Amino acid sequence: MKLDIHTHIMPATMPNWMQKFGYGEFIHLEHRNCKACMMKGDKLFRVVEENCFEVDLRLKEMEATTVTTQVLSTIPVLFNYWAKPQDGHETSRFLNDHIAESVDKYPNNFIGIGTVPLQDIDLAIKEMERCVTELKMPGLEIGSNINGKNLSDKYFFPFYEAAEKLGCALFVHPWEMMGEEQMQQYWLPWLVGMPAETSRAICSMIFGGVFTKFPKLRVAFAHGGGSFPFTIGRIEHGFNVRPDLVAIDNPTNPRNYLDKFWLDSLVHDESALHYLLNLMGNDKICMGSDYPFPLGEHNPGKLIEDATLANNIKEKLLWKNGMEWLGRG
Repeated sequence: MKLDIHTHIMPATMPNWMQKFGYGEFIHLEHRNCKACMMKGDKLFRVVEENCFEVDLRLKEMEATTVTTQVLSTIPVLFNYWAKPQDGHETSRFLNDHIAESVDKYPNNFIGIGTVPLQDIDLAIKEMERCVTELKMPGLEIGSNINGKNLSDKYFFPFYEAAEKLGCALFVHPWEMMGEEQMQQYWLPWLVGMPAETSRAICSMIFGGVFTKFPKLRVAFAHGGGSFPFTIGRIEHGFNVRPDLVAIDNPTNPRNYLDKFWLDSLVHDESALHYLLNLMGNDKICMGSDYPFPLGEHNPGKLIEDATLANNIKEKLLWKNGMEWLGRG
């Protein structure tokens, strides 16, 4: 079995919310000259392949790469956290319903996780409850920051409390990378900004005491934890030498939290994978590919399958750990 916890999907047809709401750069999809164009407002944002929205094609590619099950989540640019709360709620519901329909069509191949309008905590909790109770989703995908607010902000604590009570897993994905405007060349926002964003999210949740206050919260982070695992020595050293700056909300050493969350395996390097296992333990790494995008692992799970690891460890990484994170272990 292979369970891919990190894949993205969007509907083949979407409303033109910019026209409906009268503002903003909401994404919609236009099919032009055999191309699927993600439009941001009235400007071309990205051309996507059919496997981004055609589930039957997705299934064929899963079969070709021996992926048993994909966890479907929306594309982060569709979070719409910047929108008016009610409008963000409407777009979230639309995207969640589409994911739920895909799961209903192929329940043995897909597990869905939702998106919620975190610019309004009450609406976010309301939609989370709908995702878990009505749509039978085991979790949600959220951004690494919400309109510039770090995930340590007390504003989010009622959301975490509700997620913990509902048993709702969280998948944290980087977006709106800090410094993006200063590094437009060379795809640097994706190569440099995303790893930094994920470290920002992990450090914020650790230093903000989120994992202490909500110990049953199940959180996974994308892209192998970004730059966090490879700078934990620096992070711990900073905690030790300047607790007046670092330990102001949580006096516990950050290294003590390495068994409190999960990371996906998307590191593209066997040495990095072994380092993650040595750092995090073999219960906290889950296969994740970022399908269907170019920066993803094009043959999901191959890095794990080809690595020098015992078969029982590979089994944990390929599917067992992901099921534990989802609460289905």
